[in-house]
Amino acid sequence: MRLRKATLAALVVTGAAVAAAIVFGGTEDATRAKAAVEAMPGEPLVSIVSPRNGEVQANHAVVVKVDLENFQLAARHFGGEPELGEGSIRFSLNRVPNCVDPEKLQKALNSPFGNERLKGASMDFPRYSGPNGILAERIGTAGSYSPATRPEIFYHELPPGFYRLTVTLAQNNLATTPYHDVTNFQILQKPGHHQKKCPAGYVSSAKAAEKLE
Repeated sequence: MRLRKATLAALVVTGAAVAAAIVFGGTEDATRAKAAVEAMPGEPLVSIVSPRNGEVQANHAVVVKVDLENFQLAARHFGGEPELGEGSIRFSLNRVPNCVDPEKLQKALNSPFGNERLKGASMDFPRYSGPNGILAERIGTAGSYSPATRPEIFYHELPPGFYRLTVTLAQNNLATTPYHDVTNFQILQKPGHHQKKCPAGYVSSAKAAEKLE
């Protein structure tokens, strides 16, 4: 997108602050940074409607819905030349490991900008993200993100655990933009099933989430 240099510089700084939300919840700085993006009149905005941040559910399927402002989803131009104010969406869903290596957890705690974030396994494959995952395989982004030209995606057969979902606006040529939103949620174990205890010294995903809030 063709953005004014001053605006682009502000977005880069804002994006770095938003990235400080490491795994669950977010930092106070990230909240302020996100508000700064939202306050810019005329700039694109993406907001996750569902699942809500911190949501806990027994269902192993998730319907993700987003709201868009000042941005047009252009299915006919998917993969084409960039045009101002239009493009597609990148949905990226990752599952936090059940048991976290304490060294990796410490790196995440010591990394204010999330460079060592506990990202976890990707759910962006056909098995989980259906038609969007098939499209991801076709364009070579499976395991990274599921592309979409509609403001929603359906993930299914998700294992129990903690998840981090990042939604990013993309240009027609699939290049990323600074406009994104993040939410975190948990899927519970099925009745009668219990999660195995972590090996000695390892930290459960639930405790890791508490430390990283």
